[in-house]
Amino acid sequence: MRVATFLACFAGAAVGCLDGRDATIPASATPYWFPQPVDHFGSNNATWQQQYFVNATFYKPGGPIYVHTPGEQSLTTRFVDGTHPTDLAQTTNALVVAIEHRFFGKSNPIPDLSGSSLQYLTIENALEDFASFVRSAKSHPSDVFRTAVSKNAKVVFFGGSYSGNVAAWMRAKYPRLIQGAWASSAMLYGRLDYYQFDQSFGQHLQALGCAEKFSQAIEAVDDVLVSGSAADVVALQAKLGVPQLTPQDTAGLLSGLNTLYSMAPVTTAKDFVYDNVCSFFNNSSLAPIDAYARAIKAVISSDGMTEQSLRQMGDTSYGLDNYAIDQPGRSWYYMGCTWFGNWQTAPPSSSGLSRYRSQLVNLSYFEPNCQRKFGSNVAIPVDVSAYNAKWFNTLRGVSNIYYTSGSLDIWRDATVATSTGNLLPSSPSSPVFTIDGATHSQDLGEKQVNELASVTKARTIGDALVVKWIK
Repeated sequence: MRVATFLACFAGAAVGCLDGRDATIPASATPYWFPQPVDHFGSNNATWQQQYFVNATFYKPGGPIYVHTPGEQSLTTRFVDGTHPTDLAQTTNALVVAIEHRFFGKSNPIPDLSGSSLQYLTIENALEDFASFVRSAKSHPSDVFRTAVSKNAKVVFFGGSYSGNVAAWMRAKYPRLIQGAWASSAMLYGRLDYYQFDQSFGQHLQALGCAEKFSQAIEAVDDVLVSGSAADVVALQAKLGVPQLTPQDTAGLLSGLNTLYSMAPVTTAKDFVYDNVCSFFNNSSLAPIDAYARAIKAVISSDGMTEQSLRQMGDTSYGLDNYAIDQPGRSWYYMGCTWFGNWQTAPPSSSGLSRYRSQLVNLSYFEPNCQRKFGSNVAIPVDVSAYNAKWFNTLRGVSNIYYTSGSLDIWRDATVATSTGNLLPSSPSSPVFTIDGATHSQDLGEKQVNELASVTKARTIGDALVVKWIK
């Protein structure tokens, strides 16, 4: 399966998947639109249309409403007919609705992604979008859902990855509207240098027996990119099958290709990181740099990447002035620049930590593009301390939030359940659960063939909490 197809399947896109999705769940293919103001808290009262999908297949009178958002992705029907909330809806008589996030996909307050337009991409505006939708859905359910739903229906918000942030914040900011939230792999804690991303990837490699050789390959790459001649750099790029970019852009491109499989779900029968990374390094006949070259070329080949697509992925000067809508990566970059940082850097040399990406992937690789893409009004570095003080601390003491994170999740150390301990206390009303052996948001994804027992346990705990919340 092509990498992009697989990851889209895992993320929720309506494409062919290799898991155990229940084919009897009908697709809900009709898009609906909900009017929202450009700015809920300012003077721009112009309206735009926010896209959403509804699946009322399993709804029965008195049942709850399950709200889902794809967050930093474009909305597809998979979010109402192919994720765990839909499975849970079958046993709880729930209606499932998925709402697209502002400035993603077809839901754009202003029809471009320039810096001046993205000023309306704020946490406050995004949360009020969802709150306004829920208020209208509860007061005029037939208008919103095109079916009769009780005005007293309980509402539970689900989200994985950044949309897990949204779920948790919605419960914290609008507790009368949202009775509970399931926040899976929610990257709630902001860090400027998020080198822990790579360390989590390294833990996965260690579990599979190839971390040391992988790190040696990165050192060999850096010997050339940092200290080699121009001819040496060109020869390395040819060996790895990547286009001729600057050494720093080459390092950034490779770091993206390195971790392309790192969020793929792990089952008792399959680990994509082993198949597509460690299998090359665990062949004792290959030197680390040769194993790395094979792994990189295999990723490029399996996804059908071309020189042009690799340039688009790696060249930091590409598309700086492309303001067209439906560029999730551009909107997401703006959020990193203005909200929470979490730049995926190599660890500082003084840390003594092993590196699984080039030392050239540092803040100087990420931060200059904030102003190059969005204008000088974007302050750098982003103030992650202010973000955490406002948006992480707002979660303290909030009940009815279920936090989950996989032990192999590359975003784990930005979640509540970090590798060094919980950033918020686990409590009966808001438990924190680490899913042993799992990666990113596995508990809210589609059920896999040969599911890990830990994922099943996480879902069982979450399902019981939801049932309690909706009584």
